Amino acid sequence: MVENNRLSHALLFLSNEGSGALPLAIAFAQYLVCEKVSSKRFAVGSLGPGLSLFGDEVPDSLSNLQPQRLTDACGACPGCIKAQQLIHPDIHFSYPVVTKKSGTPPISTDYIVEWRNFIKETPYGNIYDWLQFIGAENKQGNITANECNDIIRKLNLKSFESEYKILILWMPEFLGTEGNKLLKLIEEPPPNTLFILVAENESLILPTIVSRCQLIKIPALEIKDVEEALIRKNNTSPATARQIAAISDGNYREALQFLENKEENWETLLRDWLNSILKTGPVAQTKWVEEISRLGREKQKQFLRYFNHLLEQSIRLRIIGSDSGNGSEQDFAERLNKIAGIEQQQAIIEELDRASYYIERNANVKILFHALTIKLYHIIQDKIVFLTD
Repeated sequence: MVENNRLSHALLFLSNEGSGALPLAIAFAQYLVCEKVSSKRFAVGSLGPGLSLFGDEVPDSLSNLQPQRLTDACGACPGCIKAQQLIHPDIHFSYPVVTKKSGTPPISTDYIVEWRNFIKETPYGNIYDWLQFIGAENKQGNITANECNDIIRKLNLKSFESEYKILILWMPEFLGTEGNKLLKLIEEPPPNTLFILVAENESLILPTIVSRCQLIKIPALEIKDVEEALIRKNNTSPATARQIAAISDGNYREALQFLENKEENWETLLRDWLNSILKTGPVAQTKWVEEISRLGREKQKQFLRYFNHLLEQSIRLRIIGSDSGNGSEQDFAERLNKIAGIEQQQAIIEELDRASYYIERNANVKILFHALTIKLYHIIQDKIVFLTD
């Protein structure tokens, strides 16, 4: 878009959790404010006075010149350094926050120091990580009407250093109807103003905002890339990195969470659960639910994801047969195939996904896992093979 002078005023980066859409948006903003990029877009210098990337026609005097293609920011100019440190005066951020001081409407700049530290420490973090980072506890984060007013105020100011003013709005799903305040600004922004919205769930964003943005879908990371990153950045053993990358399925945040909790024995926990469902009965089930409920919400979701991963392995074994993966996992997957057919496994996967969704929304964990235990029993009761060590 930049090379062809066709940059939209409002971009919506849409991706699944852990795909790196926020770091990508920050990198793109850095690219636009990079002094080397702006000075070398044409061989003789800049685009010229008053000309922008937003579809302006190139004057005849420059029409025969070929843009010099710079596919990344230089990383060394003052603009790049400030962008990397999240202190560039023309790159603004908006994100869900909670009230910091009683009686004072919250805005994003109240948490700008925490935001810089969060991005530095957890660039692939999700909204749960952010709210925990700022000590929100059980409070619901929001992008408020006051925040929208502050965005309008900031973007109507002149740019300080760069040719562009850029707003990176993370998680527009947390914009309620007050987001309509931004519609006129998004549709008719001041010159050289760019909106970059970074979202995970398009259906939760105001349709009036989505309709004014150019949608850019960010694909999930390749499993091989996650594996290589775990080895290179975290000194993970190749075998562990391969297993974690496969379970996380392109979600780098989840991969790091699994790595942090790699001492957890999910396989034993799963075996105990299935044996309580199929063999040992209600007393063992209640004991197991008590055990899983003592784990944190993130670990509970990881456990469900691990179970899902094994079910996916089971289906793969049915279709393509044995592979060269983890021997213990393959053995467990073969046993799961003895317990349930493909239709039953698909039903279990749907129940696990639903349970993970409700855990994310603070469901009562004991009730949830008791209900899930009963559902799994009814799904597989007609074909029982006990799991043993």
